[in-house]
Amino acid sequence: MTEVQGETQQKSSPVYRNGVVASEMSTVEDVFDETYKEKEGPKPPKQIVWRNVVLMILLHSGAVYGLTLVPYTSASTLAWTVVCFLFSALGITAGAHRLWSHRSYKAKLPLRIFLAFANSMAFQNDIFEWARDHRVHHKFSETDADPHNALRGFFFSHIGWLLVRKHPDVIEKGKKLELADLKADKVVMFQRKYYKPSILIMCFMVPMMVPWYLWGESLWVGYFVPGLLRYALVLNATWLVNSAAHMWGNRPYDTTINPRENRFVAFSAIGEGFHNYHHTFPFDYATSEFGCKLNFTTCFINLMCFVGLAKDCKKVPREVIQARVQRTGIQRSG
Repeated sequence: MTEVQGETQQKSSPVYRNGVVASEMSTVEDVFDETYKEKEGPKPPKQIVWRNVVLMILLHSGAVYGLTLVPYTSASTLAWTVVCFLFSALGITAGAHRLWSHRSYKAKLPLRIFLAFANSMAFQNDIFEWARDHRVHHKFSETDADPHNALRGFFFSHIGWLLVRKHPDVIEKGKKLELADLKADKVVMFQRKYYKPSILIMCFMVPMMVPWYLWGESLWVGYFVPGLLRYALVLNATWLVNSAAHMWGNRPYDTTINPRENRFVAFSAIGEGFHNYHHTFPFDYATSEFGCKLNFTTCFINLMCFVGLAKDCKKVPREVIQARVQRTGIQRSG
């Protein structure tokens, strides 16, 4: 386990392994930029992307219909739906988020390929775009340059940001990020090149065809339950991290920022709800100080380390956490 000595949102710190500096901090691109100032004057008008509005209405209508089919769905198909949910969620949490956005651990090629397939099943933009936008989110959190600025309200930070054109500052700051690590990753760039066919196959065909082929489920049920219903659930679980986890919950590590610790979001997003901790220590592979508690993603990464497919997981030492709590958080008793 790699421990990061020193804390964080202001500047990068060296990573120590057995007391020796091993590398520089994973990235400075996800550290909050206090020098950014929002432009004065009126905000640019919202430009609705009607295609996205129609697609989201159709998706959620299909998901609601899929929910009505659940009582008529076989136990095998329901189990397959859960498998697809977890697999696609890991493509976001263990893949696009903790591996590619924050570089909080290292993954060998088989694991990176696995996570790329999982990410395509999640269908939330390709890895390159997801990681770029997420780094912008951390660097300019809750400002005009934040893609899903929570100060613009629950609806905007949850889904509304996908229904309108990006604020000009989001585009401008995204273009200025150093993304050489993503461009150098052949798995990331391969997925980006073939993203459209990959989502057609992984997000829709595989969830639908497997239950039909293996145990005779109808294609209709396969499309609406492990297909659309599962897809909508993964989307909304991810979106809750941007919305609910920036509004409801406690802030034990840093009371000066809005991200919160939200257990419901941690459960639904398989470990991503410890958001006050994550924005305080964005380089920690576990996104929490509590290990696998309500954190399926951390359990998965630990398993990958055990079998030799992942390594160099960055973790914040307890004394650093306690020092940060004393300085900016809520005092702990005992």
